[in-house]
Amino acid sequence: MQSQDVAQRPAPPSPTGLVVDVEQAEAALVEHYPRLVRLAYLVLPPRLGRSRRVLTAHALTQRALPRNRTPAPVIPAQSTGRDGDPGYALVRLQVLRTALEAGLPLTAKAWPKRSQLPPLLPHVWGLKLFPRSGGADELALDQRLSTLSGPARAVYALRGLERLTDDGVCKVLAEVGVADPEGAVLEADGIPAQYGLLDSPEFDPCSLQARPTDLMRRRQHLKAALAAGAALLVCGALLGLPGEGWGPEGAAAPPYARNPAAQAALDPSKLTRMPPAAWRSSARTDFSVWPARGDLTGDEALLRRALAVWARPGETVQVSVTPGTLSGGPAGPPQLLYAGTVDAARVVILYDGLRIARYAEPKDGTQGAALDFARVDGAGRAEAGAVVLGRSDGNVRYLTAPWVKKAAERDLMKPRSGAMDLTLTDGVTTPLAGPALRSGPCTSWNVLQVTDGARTRLLTDLGELVPARLTTGRPGSSREVSGAAALRTWQPFACSLGTVRSAGVRSVNAWAFNEQPLPDASGSAAWVCTRAETWRGGGARVLAQFHTPGGAYGAAAAKAENVPACGERDPHVLAGVLWKSKAGDWYLLAAGGRETASIRATGGVNGVQQGSLLTVPAEQGAQAQLKGTLKDGRSLRGLG
Repeated sequence: MQSQDVAQRPAPPSPTGLVVDVEQAEAALVEHYPRLVRLAYLVLPPRLGRSRRVLTAHALTQRALPRNRTPAPVIPAQSTGRDGDPGYALVRLQVLRTALEAGLPLTAKAWPKRSQLPPLLPHVWGLKLFPRSGGADELALDQRLSTLSGPARAVYALRGLERLTDDGVCKVLAEVGVADPEGAVLEADGIPAQYGLLDSPEFDPCSLQARPTDLMRRRQHLKAALAAGAALLVCGALLGLPGEGWGPEGAAAPPYARNPAAQAALDPSKLTRMPPAAWRSSARTDFSVWPARGDLTGDEALLRRALAVWARPGETVQVSVTPGTLSGGPAGPPQLLYAGTVDAARVVILYDGLRIARYAEPKDGTQGAALDFARVDGAGRAEAGAVVLGRSDGNVRYLTAPWVKKAAERDLMKPRSGAMDLTLTDGVTTPLAGPALRSGPCTSWNVLQVTDGARTRLLTDLGELVPARLTTGRPGSSREVSGAAALRTWQPFACSLGTVRSAGVRSVNAWAFNEQPLPDASGSAAWVCTRAETWRGGGARVLAQFHTPGGAYGAAAAKAENVPACGERDPHVLAGVLWKSKAGDWYLLAAGGRETASIRATGGVNGVQQGSLLTVPAEQGAQAQLKGTLKDGRSLRGLG
């Protein structure tokens, strides 16, 4: 939420001239206290955490009483208030105003408002209080609301809890000092209108669960509760507040145990740094021979924060882990691959022999950090070609291997358009359009093309730290996607890569296993299977696709997970699809690899044919089971 969302100006005098005294406001607050606290809880920023949001919501509501007889800022259209009570309108405006102020970032240039600081009262020692958990719908709504600004959350809450119209909402927001009420209403329109969920226990800060805080830390703190130590702890907490710079270990959580091995792993002076030319003479060519690059490799404070957050990520750290990857701290001093400024962040890339870890913190020193992990054990020269440094505005920037001589951007859906060269600066590419986070129709799929001497490879961003390698050809003898034929093979099936985003994919191979003449003599259709292998070994995904002449995209005919089909261990595949000719006739078309001796269809469609292809007339919506026989006599089941 930006600081300009709420204008810093006092509430205007009441246009109705109504006057509300303390007793009238107190009566309204007591009567509607649960609703007012729920309203404050919904408007407060989610980054505070559920426990602090609960206490802050109660504190702001209890402080909403006027100190004396005060002109009530009641809007004429809302002068009847809740049950005609102007006292309720007054305390509601005060609750909204302070809840929006609580979301403003602390800065060194302005004295903090009382609502921006942790509440003195109410306060609970030794317990964490938070609302009872709702269902999946409530959790999804809470996640959506967390993406909105404070004024937009206020719009959603006023619509849902107060049943106000958009005009009424805009007038209320204008009264509390929101600079752009109409913009807040438009932003809130992006969230589905599930107002009934706002009455659930998930958003009720008056019906709470209690859990203890960290008992071991409490015991340690009690033993060390000396006056000088308490004063030092307060000073350290103030230095770590947002806008006041980073503490020695940044956004890391407090340490629970210390031992020599763990301490060595957190010492930036013990980081492994490879010489720039080590990869030229090394027997291995992978991440272990990458040199340390970037303009901040000598910033020990940054490196210390990155190591500390890796070992103990705090509550404000956003952690993402690819499937099958451990997120614990390093067993020993890791290797430094990069430390530098990337767009609006300071980024550190570390490698411990099993994982790549990326730490990023805002360059402006505000609170919060990101920590991403990717598993890369067993990576070779082909898989260790690049790492994602950062994503911004739909673009992605890579750090390439030291052996990469040239980088370019290529649209996989336009093989004839050629590649656009990217500038390499100390291994860092200029930004290229990334497909990983794109929404809407798939009209292009940009990939990174890297050249290492005479060999060219394609890598695609699938929303993870390490891009996936693209290959083509029969499993066991696949090759890089560099020639014209390989590029044409991938062209209709590029958009299918979106189905394996964030799945820990290591490589994706496309194999054109057969070609089938269409029964209406309109040409031949291509059968292609794509197999996405993962870093963890399991979870491989196989997709059989069918592409007719003139079609822009391939159609998914069958899919499966954790099967050996279309892989190096079992390159055979059998799949079928119901196809409608231009004349309106329906057919079951099926194909296997070239080693298939016969195919049989049973169930909704019956037929058998010798060879690796099957064409049988069918009815719309018919379902069939496919079985095949290989030339060596082994049976073959249809994929999916």
